[in-house]
Amino acid sequence: MPLTILVVDDDLGTRLSISDYLELSGYTVVTANNGQEALAMVDHYHPDLIVTDIVMPQMNGYELVRRVRQQTAFRLLPVILLTARTKTQERILGYQSGCDLYLPKPFELEELAAAIRNLLERSRIIQSEYRFSHKDNVGNFVTKEVEIKSLSTELQQSDLLASLTPREQEVLELLTHGFSNIDMGHQLHLSPRTVEKYVSSLLRKTATSNRAELVRFAIKHGLVE
Repeated sequence: MPLTILVVDDDLGTRLSISDYLELSGYTVVTANNGQEALAMVDHYHPDLIVTDIVMPQMNGYELVRRVRQQTAFRLLPVILLTARTKTQERILGYQSGCDLYLPKPFELEELAAAIRNLLERSRIIQSEYRFSHKDNVGNFVTKEVEIKSLSTELQQSDLLASLTPREQEVLELLTHGFSNIDMGHQLHLSPRTVEKYVSSLLRKTATSNRAELVRFAIKHGLVE
């Protein structure tokens, strides 16, 4: 069954060129012309990946990604942001909102397709590892050897959780719900710069390289509820 990709852009020409190219590449494509419409389509179609513009009416791409990430079912959904905005701070804002890749306009459709294939393959691997881990947990009731492995894993998770400070745990919880540094700062009464320091500490303690990996790690290892 073809994978489904949601393409969101208020420019009809951009939507058509991307959707036509992806359909020729074997994907099922659904489109929306703004973030509000896209949010409803995420719930309806459960796409495998989102490609979205940033500057759109009603709801921009940053807010769309943040709202999608707040839903447990879509915390790991791959998202690519497309935009003509190329300033460093704007790219940082894109990653803080929860996107997996920031692709500046103009871009080549071949490059976009390559990025999509990469993110979908990574998503498939993560899902396979989760299913494998789940089967292992079920098997814990079958043999004593697997019970010991499970206990060891739980102890490792407990040790990691114990190494996190209460503030780091608060930041991690908000991060998995799609909060940006600014939103977390408001929630915790901290400056965005201080929040970033906590995020950096979490990345170091979990040996992850970016926020998306950190969220996946936290969910997989039970560091958040």
